[in-house]
Amino acid sequence: MALDSAAVARIAHLARLGIEAADIPEYARNLSDILAFVEQLEAVATAGVAPLAHPLEARQRLRADEVTETDRREVFQAIAPRVEAGLYLVPKVIE
Repeated sequence: MALDSAAVARIAHLARLGIEAADIPEYARNLSDILAFVEQLEAVATAGVAPLAHPLEARQRLRADEVTETDRREVFQAIAPRVEAGLYLVPKVIE
């Protein structure tokens, strides 16, 4: 599927993208190449192929779920302008 300059200009307008008129033919060629590649991918027979989350059977290495910082609430609240019952008090911004 090839896109012409008018189609690219319309797509840019709908996407609210500001592109220079001189660049439209380049965009049309690039987008047409992308659409041609998608058509090529659609032609591949994929019946019976299980979907994959990743092409390799890679496992995500996760760090241990353990506390690495100490509780410093009193230190931080000691320098806060206003605190009440362990909560920071801030000025009202919505009436």
